[in-house]
Parts: sequence; C-alpha cells; structure tokens
Amino acid sequence: MLKSYFRKPNVEAGTDEAGRGCLAGPVTAAALILPEQFTNELLNDSKLLTPNNRTFLRPIIEKSCTCFAVAHVFPEEIDSINILNASFLAMHKAIEKLNTNPEFIIVDGNRFRPFPNIPHECIVKGDGKYLSIAAASVLAKTYRDDYMEKLHEEFPMYNWKKNKGYPTKEHREAIRANGITKYHRKSFRLLPEQLKLPF
Repeated sequence: MLKSYFRKPNVEAGTDEAGRGCLAGPVTAAALILPEQFTNELLNDSKLLTPNNRTFLRPIIEKSCTCFAVAHVFPEEIDSINILNASFLAMHKAIEKLNTNPEFIIVDGNRFRPFPNIPHECIVKGDGKYLSIAAASVLAKTYRDDYMEKLHEEFPMYNWKKNKGYPTKEHREAIRANGITKYHRKSFRLLPEQLKLPF
C-alpha cells in the first residue's frame, strides 16, 4: 500500500511527469493534492498499470483530490532549454496552476529545481511509494496520451496512437521514410544517422 504523506501535517502536493524519453510531442506534468483520508488499492506508478486501469483511475483521482493541474511543455521549448529543464518547467507550471497553495512538494526522481518559497523532497521511485506522486503520474501519462492520439490524426504514418512518440522501431522507421514533423524534438537523436536527417 502506498503512503499518504511524506511530511505531515503540511498541505502536500505530489508531482510527476510523462514523456521525457519521447522523440515527439510534449513533456507533460501533473501536480495534485490529495486529502489525508484518500486510499486506493489499485493506484500505483502509472508505468505498472495497464492502459485500462489508468483510464479507470483518472476520474477517480480527479474527483477525489483537493485540486489538480496538468501542464505541457512543447518540442520547441524542449529543444531550447533541454529535456531536463523542460521537465522541471512542466512540473512548475502544473504546481502554479493548483488552486490551493501547497506547503510542501514531493517529486518523483532525484532532481528538481526548487519551487519559489515551497520546500520539496525528491523521492527516487516516488511514484511507487506515495499516493500523490502515483496519482500525478497517472494524470500526466493519460493527458499526454490523449494529446498524442490527437496528433496521430494529423500524422497517422508515425502511429503515435500506439507508440505515443516513444523511440520504437516502428516510429524510427516512419521517421526514416517520412522525415520529421513540427512535433518532433530536433535536439534528440531521432535516428542513429542523425546528421542525415533532412530538417
């Protein structure tokens, strides 16, 4: 069973991101505050859940939490500031959008840029340890997946509906055959022969 809080009695927000390793599309972050009494036996790191379970959990999380917010950072900015900074930015944007100000932030991973005037704790594999980070991971993943499925309609040859922009063999073969789109991250190694890509 995942833990409710890292530090009581603070108003604690959990945050996580999705899409950091993708070749296309945004990096997406969610932040949320859960009430102390919230429990859910199914909730876990979104990577350990089936797509159906993530879809099932999303409305439960949204209805149960005190507040939540989701934010995207898009490829042009990722290419400008790099993916690590873009991940931090997405989480900051999500925290800023919360309609309740947290007193403490718990973050999945081992690095974070401090949010102004709010202390934080980085927790390695936090999405498998704390309910709020796990819930944020589910929201970030499902909102990003929804976004990539919409992009799939514009560029079906990359099959983003299935691979969501990750560097699958199918996605890389589609880049080789069709070149890249405005949704690809040009600073990423899209193909092994990166220098041959026609930008």
